[in-house]
Amino acid sequence: MAETRTAGSRSRSRLDTPKETRRTLVRRPAIKADALGVFAEEFARFMGTARFLTYMTLFVLVWVSWNVLAPADARWDAYPFIFLTLILSLQASYAAPLILLAQNRQETRDKVVAEQDRQANARAHADMEFLAREVASLRMAVGEVATRDFLRSELRSLLSDLDERARGEDEDGQLI
Repeated sequence: MAETRTAGSRSRSRLDTPKETRRTLVRRPAIKADALGVFAEEFARFMGTARFLTYMTLFVLVWVSWNVLAPADARWDAYPFIFLTLILSLQASYAAPLILLAQNRQETRDKVVAEQDRQANARAHADMEFLAREVASLRMAVGEVATRDFLRSELRSLLSDLDERARGEDEDGQLI
């Protein structure tokens, strides 16, 4: 039961009631929990393409060409290309964790798919064992059932016995 204290103080609540959340002055932007992961996967996919390699090669070639061939006052990065090195290092420092994040997400998906495959294989194996038992029981049941040829031979034998009796002969061919 909720008890209230003096005016202006917080109310005391039960243990099964969640506490109030603290209010902050700065409101955080609403970001989907999976947004960074999706971005990482798209980024990793793009980095693994020939288009990305072409763009990076063109970027570096233009950068180096401009800073070597342009007039001295128009160059922004002299020969050791320190600024280009900094940009490429910064790009690599962000690319590596994003690629690892994408790989981790793919690994998680692969585990789920592998578990589903394992369950499907177990069900298929159980179904095959059931069908094998059913086929074995059918074979045993068919073994006990009279076949058409067996029935024909028995009927012929009975017919010949009836013919003999109708003629009045016994098994040895003597008249009764």
